[in-house]
Amino acid sequence: MYKKAVIYCFSGTGNTLKAAKEYKKIFEENNVETYIFNVGDNFDDMPSPKDYDYVGIAYPIHGFNAPYPIFDLIKLFPKFDKADRKKIFIIKTSGEPLTINNISSYPLMSRLNNKGYILTNEYHYIMPYNILFRHTDEFAAKMWKTAKALCVIEANEILSEKESYLKKFPLGRLIAFLFRIEHPAMKINGNLFRVKKICTHCNLCIKKCPVNNIYNDEKGNIKFKNKCVMCTSCAFRCPVDAINIGILNFWRVNGVYKFENPPLGLKSKHENYCKKAYDRYFDNADKKIHFYSDNAEEEYKQKSY
Repeated sequence: MYKKAVIYCFSGTGNTLKAAKEYKKIFEENNVETYIFNVGDNFDDMPSPKDYDYVGIAYPIHGFNAPYPIFDLIKLFPKFDKADRKKIFIIKTSGEPLTINNISSYPLMSRLNNKGYILTNEYHYIMPYNILFRHTDEFAAKMWKTAKALCVIEANEILSEKESYLKKFPLGRLIAFLFRIEHPAMKINGNLFRVKKICTHCNLCIKKCPVNNIYNDEKGNIKFKNKCVMCTSCAFRCPVDAINIGILNFWRVNGVYKFENPPLGLKSKHENYCKKAYDRYFDNADKKIHFYSDNAEEEYKQKSY
């Protein structure tokens, strides 16, 4: 029977959307029609989970939580009877492979469990920072190459109904609750965003803001509303680095990463940042990738004889 999937995806600078598109590709290769709904500030055209066999939520981790538009999204999810619970999977991205990031799904699922949803699969992909500091393009490319390979494996896990969960973190619900102060705090900080005179008025920041927080006033000047999610897409993508991001400006990162054919051998001032955690992440990812690759090769050989 022909099946359908929906992935509700919030993505600021595009890292999470890249992962969601890989899932879409794998699903559709397996005859599962897949729709990616871009989560923003308008839910008028939001598809209902009731109409899909597979339901996923994808987001970047902000302060050990999902961004506030994801919380707005799940408020609109319909309820299911406990006897007929709806399965759901979560895809999330962040800049560092720390176990504490696993807690971001706790507050979401506590709300969704009450509506009759059950989490069956949860995955965390490491993608380069768009705030805090800039990774080298070489390291960013390594992150994406690894995430892309894992997406293939883990999308197939969902389709084969092989459940997968991330490691629990002590006091996770409490920590996530405390750090959710970021949601209102970032809206306040968004009011402090400023545009320098070097702005070329290309309006790329307006076009790429996922929550329509940026606009031109009557004089054509760039202005900001009060619903910033602090994805920093505007500052990150600005071709002339013209956007000041308020009290967090010292963490501003500007310029998109070159994921394909990056320059090699460049050094970063932050090479030792979370080094053990990154090494462990890549080591575990390589083991999983090689395990599935070896199994696929063995399965192919058996079918050939």
